[in-house]
Amino acid sequence: MIRHNYISHEPPSVCTSQTKMAGVAAFLKNAWNKEPVIFASCAIGLMGLVLPVISPYTKYSGMINSAVPYTYPVPVRDDGNLPDIPVHPCEQRGDRLQWLKDL
Repeated sequence: MIRHNYISHEPPSVCTSQTKMAGVAAFLKNAWNKEPVIFASCAIGLMGLVLPVISPYTKYSGMINSAVPYTYPVPVRDDGNLPDIPVHPCEQRGDRLQWLKDL
């Protein structure tokens, strides 16, 4: 195919960001006008994928999960040779999770 109005030293027409955004907006408006139920379900699905990533609760739940042990610690009788194990299960030892109390 021969293009009669082609000029070799001029760059081809490039879409600007405004025309791209106008195209996206036109597509979304057209999709809403033709199929609102499908459009709404896709929007809800995208929100379900994006919101947990940007939610602050994700950060704190990860911090809490990393602080909680997988197994419950079993009380051990102290014979004096175990300095890192508390004498009684209610003894205050170790990390007190102060950051969790400050929330």
